[in-house]
Amino acid sequence: MPLIQTVQTALFSKTAAMKIDSAVVALLKLDPEQTTVSGAGGGGMSSASTSKITTTLPDGTKMNYFMKTGKGKSAETMFKGEHASLNAIHSVVPTLCPKSFGHGKFSDNPSTSFLVTDYLDLSGRMSSKSSSGMTLAQKLAKLHTTPAPIPSGYEKPQFGFPATTCCGDTPQDNTYTPSWADFYANRRLRFILSQSNKSNGPDKELTSLVEKTCTDVIPRLIGDDHLNNGKGVTPVVIHGDLWSGNASQGKLPGMTSPEDVVYDSSACYAHSEFELGIMKMFGGFGGGFLKEYHELVPKTEPVEEYEDRVRLYELYHHLNHYALFGGGYRSGAVGIMRGLVGKFGGRGEV
Repeated sequence: MPLIQTVQTALFSKTAAMKIDSAVVALLKLDPEQTTVSGAGGGGMSSASTSKITTTLPDGTKMNYFMKTGKGKSAETMFKGEHASLNAIHSVVPTLCPKSFGHGKFSDNPSTSFLVTDYLDLSGRMSSKSSSGMTLAQKLAKLHTTPAPIPSGYEKPQFGFPATTCCGDTPQDNTYTPSWADFYANRRLRFILSQSNKSNGPDKELTSLVEKTCTDVIPRLIGDDHLNNGKGVTPVVIHGDLWSGNASQGKLPGMTSPEDVVYDSSACYAHSEFELGIMKMFGGFGGGFLKEYHELVPKTEPVEEYEDRVRLYELYHHLNHYALFGGGYRSGAVGIMRGLVGKFGGRGEV
C-alpha cells in the first residue's frame, strides 16, 4: 500500500537520460556538463523511483551516486529518515551500508523529493557465494555493541531516534524515551495498533491483546528492572527493517570485491535483539548466522527468555504488515500475543 506517488519519467529507460536537477548539482558540487542520470534497479520500496548519477571528475575519473525520488510529503519524510538512518549506521560500521550525502527537493519541481547516497554495486552478488571483509554477523555485532550517542540536551543515551523513520511506508514515532519497555510499548505496539485501526477499522480483539501485551507481558519480559539482572539494556543503533531483501553482497566505493552490506534502513536506537524480530519473521540469513552473531553479542539475560523476547519483537512487524497490507498478518500477530499473554500475563503495567 504505497504512500509515495511514483515518479514516472523517461529516466528509467535504458537508453534515455535526464537532465540533473540543480538542487542535486549544488548538493554534490557537480559539473552538469560532465554528469549523466540513468535508470537503476533496486532501491527498496516500489513507491520510490531510483536512478544512477555518473559524473566525470576534473582528473578524468568517474564517480557514481545512487538517487531515490518520490512525490509528496510522505516521500520527504521517508528520505529524511533514511538519510539519518544510513549515516547513523555508516558512522559506526562504514562498510555495512551506503553513506547518504543528503536529501531535499528538486529546484525545478519542488513536489519531488530526493535522496542521494553512495552507489552500491550489486552486479557481482549472484556470482559470489562468499564475501570478502567482515561477515554480516560480524558487522552487525559491531553495530549492536556500540552504545548510542547521547542526544543534545540529555544526560545519557535514549531509546528512539532524532528523525521519523519509515518501516515500509509506516512513519514511526521515534520520540526519545529513557525506558526501553516504555518505548516499545508506546512508540511501537500502541502506535502501530492505532495505525492499524485507521487502515483496517477498529478491532476489539486486537486492541485488547495489544493492551494486555503492553500492560502484562512487556514489564515482565523486557522491563528495565528485569533485563540483565536489573541493569537494563543500552540503546544501540539497529537497521530496523532487516529482512533478507534489504541485505546482499555488493561493493561500496573503495571496495575491491563484494562484501556483506545492508540498505533501505529504518534505524532507531533500541535493544539489539529488536533487530532479530523481523529477521526471524522472514528468515533467509542461514543457519550459521545466529551462531556466529551470538558468539560476538551474547544473548541478553535472562537467556532462557530469549526466544520469547524475539517473538515479542517479531510481533511489531506482523502488526505493521497488517496495518499496511491487511490479510493474514493479523493471525500471526494474534497467535504471538495469545502465546505471550498466556505465559507472562498479569504481572505489571507500562
